[in-house]
Amino acid sequence: MTNPSFRQLADIPVRELFPGFFFQLIHTANNTYSFVSVKAGSSLPIHNHVHTQSSFLLEGRFEMTVGTETSIMEPSTFILIPANMPHGGRAITDCKLLDIFSPVREDYM
Repeated sequence: MTNPSFRQLADIPVRELFPGFFFQLIHTANNTYSFVSVKAGSSLPIHNHVHTQSSFLLEGRFEMTVGTETSIMEPSTFILIPANMPHGGRAITDCKLLDIFSPVREDYM
């Protein structure tokens, strides 16, 4: 991103990176911003990665496991996930999340 510019989220392509998980991705020099729509019942198995991750639930209900702790996220709930921490989750309802990764998720480019 060399020049600041106003854009619309609707103009960013949607990619289904995992079954039922639909991503709109914005990459900067240091972070990846991931707007995710998740279909009810879709799940992401426990995994880990070198990125720190901040997850914010914007809509719906999402069951998130981080390490050995599981919690039901509701709108305005967020979790800060350290690098290499095992985590995964399941959409209880249709959901919308914002995940912020640092450093950039090159595997999502």
